[in-house]
Amino acid sequence: MKRGELYRVQNPSARDPKKYRVFVVVSRQILIDSKFSTVICAPIYTVYDSLASQVQVGINEGLRHESSIHCDELVSLPKSVLTNFIGTLSQKK
Repeated sequence: MKRGELYRVQNPSARDPKKYRVFVVVSRQILIDSKFSTVICAPIYTVYDSLASQVQVGINEGLRHESSIHCDELVSLPKSVLTNFIGTLSQKK
């Protein structure tokens, strides 16, 4: 697992209406490689509101639709749920 990788997660939380949600890993690599069982991730939505805390992503990153990373909604996810690899962000993003 590397920082900037995208994973599709099934039933990410009880309040999320989607059956699946894509997340990008944003934790520092040293923490990802550590014994901690969780990593910090940002959710990806198909809605883009032009906010400074949103980063546009899309097909080039392995997604099906033009989407945005919502950096103001960071969550801690168990590494064990990050198994369905989708793609990787470019170095620029």
